[in-house]
Amino acid sequence: MTHVSLGESAFWILATLADKRRHGYAIIREVERTSGGEVVLKVATLYAALERLERVGCLVADGEEVVDGRVRRYYRLTEAGLDRLTAEIRRLEDRASAARVRLQSRTALAGGPS
Repeated sequence: MTHVSLGESAFWILATLADKRRHGYAIIREVERTSGGEVVLKVATLYAALERLERVGCLVADGEEVVDGRVRRYYRLTEAGLDRLTAEIRRLEDRASAARVRLQSRTALAGGPS
C-alpha cells in the first residue's frame, strides 16, 4: 500500500509522541530538540497539525491539567498513528536507499570518488 508523505511537521509530531504522551508546548520543544533545531513549529502550525492528525485517527487527546492557570491538553499516539509513522519511516528509508544506490553507481562509473 502506498502512502502519501505525512509532511515534515506531522512526521515530527508523530515521532515525538511515539515514546510518551505530551502537551502542545512540550511537543514544540521536543520536535526542535529531536530535529537538531531544523524544525521549529509555530503554535498555529502545531495545533492545525494536531487537529488533522486527530481527525484521521493518528492521535487522541489524552487528558488535561492546569498549570499556572493555563490548561495543558495532552496527546498520545494511537495504534493507527504508530502504523502510519512506521510506514513513513519505511518510505523515507526506501527513498534514501534508492538515492544511495544511484550515488554509488555514479561513483563507480566515474572510476571512484571525485
